[in-house]
Amino acid sequence: MRLNRIHHVAIICKDYEASKSFYADVLGLQIINEVYREERDSYKLDLAVGETYQIELFSFPDPPKRSSFPEAAGLRHLAFEADNVEEVAEELCKKGVSVEEIRIDPITGRKFTFFQDPDGLPLEIYGK
Repeated sequence: MRLNRIHHVAIICKDYEASKSFYADVLGLQIINEVYREERDSYKLDLAVGETYQIELFSFPDPPKRSSFPEAAGLRHLAFEADNVEEVAEELCKKGVSVEEIRIDPITGRKFTFFQDPDGLPLEIYGK
């Protein structure tokens, strides 16, 4: 078996317009395609992360809440690589996003910080 790369990360949001604005306007991800699926009363928004990756943003009526604890089993967070963690953190703060203190990864020596999307999904900016 050969797996080439991660194709996309799928995220289900509570408030589609708020999440669409966050990922497209605040984070600056490029919208590739947007579809409303009437039979499911659901939107699907494809967003480009650089030239390689995609995020699929889904909306569903009344999605069940998913508990998220930092050290719980399962997907922990979604990390974005950046050339300059400080610049990205500063830009996020200017856009009203609360960003944690920038830390240094003790193993790699790279800078990183965390913030959250409108649904509380933990997101990370990790230095290149």
